[in-house]
Amino acid sequence: MAAVLLGTVGVGGALTGCGNADVSGVSTAPSTSAKHETGKRVLWLGDSIAGAEAPPLGAALKASGVEFENLSSDGGGTVVEGDKMTAPIAESTWQGLNRAISSFHPNVIAYQVTTYDWGTRQQQRASYEKLAKAAQDAGAELVIVSAPPYKVDDFYKKYEGAIKSAPKAAEEAARNSGGKVRFLDASALWGTDSSAAKAQRSTDGIHSCQQGSAAFAKWFTEQLGKTYGFTPAAPDQWAKGSWVSDQRFAKLGCS
Repeated sequence: MAAVLLGTVGVGGALTGCGNADVSGVSTAPSTSAKHETGKRVLWLGDSIAGAEAPPLGAALKASGVEFENLSSDGGGTVVEGDKMTAPIAESTWQGLNRAISSFHPNVIAYQVTTYDWGTRQQQRASYEKLAKAAQDAGAELVIVSAPPYKVDDFYKKYEGAIKSAPKAAEEAARNSGGKVRFLDASALWGTDSSAAKAQRSTDGIHSCQQGSAAFAKWFTEQLGKTYGFTPAAPDQWAKGSWVSDQRFAKLGCS
């Protein structure tokens, strides 16, 4: 598993067979490579897709001298105050965000558009703008990253319109923010077809296993490094960490 991870994230290319990786014998020893503290503190928000990306993302950022806290939420995580189903989910996210701002003091808030960002395009944009203001009030910058392509199953089908409009609304919010919000289009990594090998989804068509999550960690850490002026740690400093055995991946059926 470690060798496969290092090889695939090292080139940043398409990964295949993410459900067939072997985690046996993986070293969990921390890297002995020196790192320079950047002063950056990244708070990560999103749903369970972001949750599956969080273990290697945290490892990659910490190896790069960036503090990291994961605020993603399974079955929720949205900030969009849309319909009556998502409104209480958003309320919970906002409450958690306020607590994390007070305790963690992030200077970068990174939000991955969730599968629950349901509502009209105007509601979506207003919620992203609200998140931008919350970040600004906390002395933090906001980065919004689009979700990877994922299978729109029977559960998501009725919300397909909102799912398609959410990244467009986020991009509008960033464009109109006067530079206070950054939007990153993750299709540069994943492509747009959830069934393609490049999308690196697990067998459920929605989440990623260790290799896909590691590819995202490498890509996103590089984007943050370009924006905030730090050098991302090489994958061999974090890709062999204990995160590969995180129970989240076992629950997804990743081997």
